[in-house]
Amino acid sequence: MLPVRPPLAPMLGKLADTLPEAEGFWYEPKWDGFRVIAFRDGDDLDLRSRDNRPLLRYFPELAPACIEALPERCVVDGEVVIVSDGALDFDALQMRLHPAKSRIDKLAAETPSALVLWDLLALGDDDLRDRPLSERRALLEAHVKPGERLRITPGTTDRTIAEDWFSRFEGAGFDGVMAKALDQAYLPGQRGLLKVKHVRTIDCVVVGFRWHKHGHGTEVGSLVLALYDGDGKLWPIGVCSSFRKAQRVQLAEELAPLQTTDPDHPWVRHEGEAHRPDVRSRWAADRSLAFEALRLERVVEVKTTQHGSRRLRHPAKFLRWRTDKPPAECSLEQLQTAPAPELSTVFENP
Repeated sequence: MLPVRPPLAPMLGKLADTLPEAEGFWYEPKWDGFRVIAFRDGDDLDLRSRDNRPLLRYFPELAPACIEALPERCVVDGEVVIVSDGALDFDALQMRLHPAKSRIDKLAAETPSALVLWDLLALGDDDLRDRPLSERRALLEAHVKPGERLRITPGTTDRTIAEDWFSRFEGAGFDGVMAKALDQAYLPGQRGLLKVKHVRTIDCVVVGFRWHKHGHGTEVGSLVLALYDGDGKLWPIGVCSSFRKAQRVQLAEELAPLQTTDPDHPWVRHEGEAHRPDVRSRWAADRSLAFEALRLERVVEVKTTQHGSRRLRHPAKFLRWRTDKPPAECSLEQLQTAPAPELSTVFENP
C-alpha cells in the first residue's frame, strides 16, 4: 500500500506581481491544463484531479505511458496537457470530459494528451512530502523515464531565464511562471507557491447581465461579455464579476434602461429569453446560460489573467466603461498572441 493515498489536495500557488528577488527559488513554466496527482502501485494506476475527480477514463492513452515511465510504486504531481499546432490547447482538454467512451477513444487517437510532471511525493514506502523541493526534484529526475506521453517540466534557478520564459512563452499557451522555494516541503492544500501570470486588458461588448444570487431584480451579479470575429459574428467569451454590493446596486440602476427582448438581438430567442450560445461546462452541465439581454451599446474594459483564443478561462475584473469606443471595434484579435516555438522543444526529445 502506498504511503500517500487519495484523496490528496495538491499544493497551490498564490498570485504575485513579479518573480521573487531572493535566491533559493526554482522556476518553472506555468502549464495550462488539468492539474493531476497520479498514484501508481504496481499495475494499479489512479489519476486524480485537483478536486479529487478520477481522470484516467478521460485520458486512457496515459495509462501505458505512466506504467512505462513511472517507478513501480510512487505518487507524482503534474498537469495533463494537449498540444495542438505548437501550443497548449485547453479547449481540446475540455472536450475529453465526455460521457461516451467511444467519443473519448476517438479524441484520444486524434489529439493525444501528455502528462507533465514537476514533483515526486512518494517513492516506494517513503513519503517524501516533508523533504525539501530540491531533494524531491532530484529524485523525480532520477526515477522517472520521460517518453512521448510523459515529460518532466523544464526548470531553472536562474531568475533571468525565468523572466525570459515569461515574456516568450505566452504565445505557446503558458499561463506564466511558477516560483518555488527549494527548501520547502510539500504542503497539501496550502498556497505555498508563487505564480506570476500574464495580465491583459480587453475591451468587450456587454451583451447582458445576470442577477446576483442574493439580489434578484436589484443587484447585478455579472456582466456577459462578447467580441466580434472578422465576419461580424458576436462570440461569447465569458463574464465580468466580483462586484461590491454598492457596485451591484448601481449597475442594476444604470443598465435598466438598456434591457431588451428585441428579437434582433443576436442571442435573444423567439420567446424573448436571452441565452448565451456557449458550449456547456463539462464539470457543471446543468448550469444555466440564461441572462438579461441589453442593447448592444456598452463597452467595458476588463482585466484577465487567463484565456484561450475565444474564451476567458475565469471571470474578468471590471476596470472602466469605454464610452469612447463603439462596440463594433471590440474584436477577437485582442485575445490573439504571437506563436512561440519553445513548446516544441519540450516535446521533441524525451
